[in-house]
Amino acid sequence: MKYQPITCVWEVTMGCNMRCGHCGSSCAKPLEGELTTEEALALCDQIANLGLKWVTLSGGEPLIRQDIAQIVKRLSSQGVFVNMITNGLLLDRAMAETLKENGIATLAISIDGTREIHDEIRKKGAFDSARESFQYMTELGIKSGVVTTITNKNIDILGELKEELIRMGVKTWQVQIGLPMGNLKEKPDWLLAPERVTDIIDFCYETAKEGRIKIYPADCIGYYTKKELEVKKISYETDMVSLWDGCNAGIRGFGILHDGRILGCTSIREEQFIEKKSIRESTLKAIWDNEGAFAWRRNFKKEDLDGACKTCVYGSKCLGGCPNTRLTMNGSINSENQYCAYNLKLKEMQKKQQEITDAKGLFEQAEDLIKLGIYQEAAIILKRLTELEPDNEKALVVKAYAEYMCGNYEICKEDNAKALEMNAGNADALSGYAIALYNLGDKQGGIDHMKRAVVLSGGRRDLQEDLAGMMAAAN
Repeated sequence: MKYQPITCVWEVTMGCNMRCGHCGSSCAKPLEGELTTEEALALCDQIANLGLKWVTLSGGEPLIRQDIAQIVKRLSSQGVFVNMITNGLLLDRAMAETLKENGIATLAISIDGTREIHDEIRKKGAFDSARESFQYMTELGIKSGVVTTITNKNIDILGELKEELIRMGVKTWQVQIGLPMGNLKEKPDWLLAPERVTDIIDFCYETAKEGRIKIYPADCIGYYTKKELEVKKISYETDMVSLWDGCNAGIRGFGILHDGRILGCTSIREEQFIEKKSIRESTLKAIWDNEGAFAWRRNFKKEDLDGACKTCVYGSKCLGGCPNTRLTMNGSINSENQYCAYNLKLKEMQKKQQEITDAKGLFEQAEDLIKLGIYQEAAIILKRLTELEPDNEKALVVKAYAEYMCGNYEICKEDNAKALEMNAGNADALSGYAIALYNLGDKQGGIDHMKRAVVLSGGRRDLQEDLAGMMAAAN
């Protein structure tokens, strides 16, 4: 199996007993085609047989389903850890006891603010109901947590909410940004400005350092900042935290809709992102293993991205971050992720660079960054330098190298070509051009140009080694 799934999110129903202002699915009554108990239990068996480690049951409101305890038991009895996200309105002591008896692993309640704000967003009495639910879970020893969707309605009271949650005895807290889907799409004034993502990361960092509650930024919040990594280290209690490896959709996880249709992510539910066959027409394993499955994610490459993400040093790793953020904010999963903290940092840096006119200082700064392996920032500085001095041959060659190290082979090729127009005898520019050609797929062209670079350089050893490597890899 090329891709091994470990988790899924299953929207067991679209019915809900709340009408939340930010609900991405605009949930109300259960929709037609909802899986029957028999179908749901058979799906549980398929989930276990596929080797999933854990499943998150969501909705709608999952506790609306009369057979929810049966679903939990069927999964847990086969070694699958079952998580559930609920609004807590139906989670009285009896329900909590039932879920525990049937093997629930964790229960998370959505809480979006202090009492006044939470009730305004969701329903009057919702906050107190959630607080009572936490009391039951604590008494019964059920592992619990909170999920908060951050919008302009609550971002400025996160500190107050944190204190409320700590008083409730909440141990784990996941935060995510509200995206313009469903009901929230009709409330543009609730949507966060991109810059506020850094405020959320700062808040998570300070909260994690305090150590009074574990906080987990969702995959739509990041990426690649020291503070974000530190939050993960603290909350996951490990120093072995790697850089975010991109969206799990269709790679290590998937989503299941109320009617058994399969998709990469339950948030990305437009028709073109849903697999052709549902579990009523095929098996879960056959859908997952299909060669053309989840093509929008499995076949996606850095080159498919637009804007700053297309040239980002992390582009091949994160592929633009959360695709649903890009889709809902910009209308396309190919678009730049304006909510990326690293992107915001670079844009701020570019803005400051436009005020600098000291070409020599820029070059020295770029060289220092390259020595440290900080290629993206070096490329930005050198771009500014080449704007100031378009005929600076050396700056073009060094910029080309920085772009190459960022994986931007087309830009590397263009910069080296410009340098060669100024000086056809520049062996560094010619070798850089050759390597760019090679990585763009023109292997023979790259080899031929590298041979000329070797001759031009008088047989430089490093270029001979590059040529040998290219020829060996081509064969």
